[in-house]
Amino acid sequence: MNFFEQQRQARHQTARLILLMVMAVACLILLTSLPFVIGAFDRRHNSDMGAAWRALAFTATWVSGIVLAGSLYKFFQLRGGGKVVAQTLGGRSVNEDVRTLEERQLMNVVEEMALASGVPVPAVYLLPDESINAFAAGFTTEDAAIGVTQGAITLLTRDELQGVIAHEFSHIYNGDMRLNTRLVAVVHGILVLGLAGASLLAGLANTGKGEKRDGRLVFVLACLGLILCAAGFAGSYFGNLIKAAVSRQREFLADASAVQFTRNPQGLAGALKKIASQGSSLSSPRAQQFSHLYFSDGSAKPLKNQLATHPDIGERIRRIDPLWDGSFTNIPGSIQARTEPRTFPHLSDVFSMVPDSAMAVLYEMNADQAPISTIGVIPQTLKDAAHSTGGAQAIVYGLLISRSPSLSAIQLDALRDDIDTTIFDTLNQLHEPLSTLNPGLHLPLLDLAIPSLKHLDKKPFAAMKQTMNRLINADNETELLEWTLLRIVERNVEGAPAVQFKFGLFQCAEQLLVLLNAMARAGQQNQQAALQALHFAWEGLTFEPPEELPIELEELAGLEAAIKRLRHLMPEERPALLNAMTRCVMHDGVITVAEAEIFRAVADLLDCPLPPFLVATADA
Repeated sequence: MNFFEQQRQARHQTARLILLMVMAVACLILLTSLPFVIGAFDRRHNSDMGAAWRALAFTATWVSGIVLAGSLYKFFQLRGGGKVVAQTLGGRSVNEDVRTLEERQLMNVVEEMALASGVPVPAVYLLPDESINAFAAGFTTEDAAIGVTQGAITLLTRDELQGVIAHEFSHIYNGDMRLNTRLVAVVHGILVLGLAGASLLAGLANTGKGEKRDGRLVFVLACLGLILCAAGFAGSYFGNLIKAAVSRQREFLADASAVQFTRNPQGLAGALKKIASQGSSLSSPRAQQFSHLYFSDGSAKPLKNQLATHPDIGERIRRIDPLWDGSFTNIPGSIQARTEPRTFPHLSDVFSMVPDSAMAVLYEMNADQAPISTIGVIPQTLKDAAHSTGGAQAIVYGLLISRSPSLSAIQLDALRDDIDTTIFDTLNQLHEPLSTLNPGLHLPLLDLAIPSLKHLDKKPFAAMKQTMNRLINADNETELLEWTLLRIVERNVEGAPAVQFKFGLFQCAEQLLVLLNAMARAGQQNQQAALQALHFAWEGLTFEPPEELPIELEELAGLEAAIKRLRHLMPEERPALLNAMTRCVMHDGVITVAEAEIFRAVADLLDCPLPPFLVATADA
């Protein structure tokens, strides 16, 4: 699954969405202005074309303004991200409020799929409905939220639930989530005409009977209300048509990605079969406006074919399970989990097969293997701590504590007076498991802690960042992995500003040189080996370096500014960037955990999510 190709397709879908919205608004303008245009014609004196055009222009201005205002209002309402959608549907956050074993299993599955996809663990909400459904909403991976119904965690087996969650992570990973959330605002703008008409008629109906009213004014307002309601019905049709046109095919893609993530097609197929017999409708009165977000139809079943936001459930099952007999009944109570051991190739062995197309191999490897069970390798003590705000802070501090006894003692003494006593006590309890933790598990553990850190207010988080900087600077030297850890925490807790894609890689040659300098220094034991890695990385590019490659490599000077500019790369340019980074770490045929995790951390900062598939096989 090529992430960047899917991003490109998602951008094309966004352009299609804009075109469909313009067409819908044009139709609404014509429909709404028709009575006024007709009224501008004088039967006795033929017609007044000037008045007709003025009526059309007046109506077009007001309709466009109302639609735009409605869309902007909804965008403003959704600016808080996916949690706004989840809370609107009656969801309860379970990230730090796990109450049952079923909810704990849900969180475990979400964390597994987050690590498998390389996406940060999102906020998780439980909806009270007894039907089977789920959704992903938000604009970025930092504000993403996944909602799951009570029926899904009660009626589905673990494998089936994993398939549903993997489907939602595909929407996040492939860029569908942002598109679908924007679509909520667009459709709301189209529907707002009908809402205005309904409110106007309701206001007239509720006016006191004893009050004197201008009959002509009431008649005009009533006609206006009826016209707006008619436009609302048309807007509802156009809104459903847009949602269907944009989202239907993406469901097939998400199903395919879910099978790739889990390597268990029967899990997802089993969930779909149960939905066919159990149902997926949501009880919230606002369920309809989010219908295109759901795993399956979540409201009254729309007209089939052109207005359906989801493909036929039978067709979805057949694409996953070609041998399906067409029956939705007698579904097995459980699907046996795969118990055979799973083996994964060492990345250096894979690279040696096709040394000149490293990223192509990376994509193939990612598509063909199941998620690595890093969750099971992380000690339970650390996993439990990651699910509380204080424990998550202790984990971050612990990851920055040096393995040198003398330096770690200095750092712990400084922390004693710098952080809350409870957090310091937790850090002492976690110091042993953190100090012996495989370095390859540092970033997966950080992924588990991020959701808890998001609950920190601005002031406590600012204090936490100051403490992190003091720990990093304790030895008067900043390592790349320390720097990236700090930036990953900042990016996922505070969020990153949206960027415009406007640069080709050759336009960022200087910034690329800074990045490869830092990676070469971090991954090699000596200056000569680092220079060789840098030269090997640049040989895979199609353009010359901005200057003669340096004789001595600088440290982290300018790295932050370089990454900020590289984030503006066009998506189709990013495979070449990752390919250069890959060549930088693979030039000697040995890829250590440190190199692998630096690669993944930098890729995360560049908005190129990668799963942690190196952890299970790389050597410490």
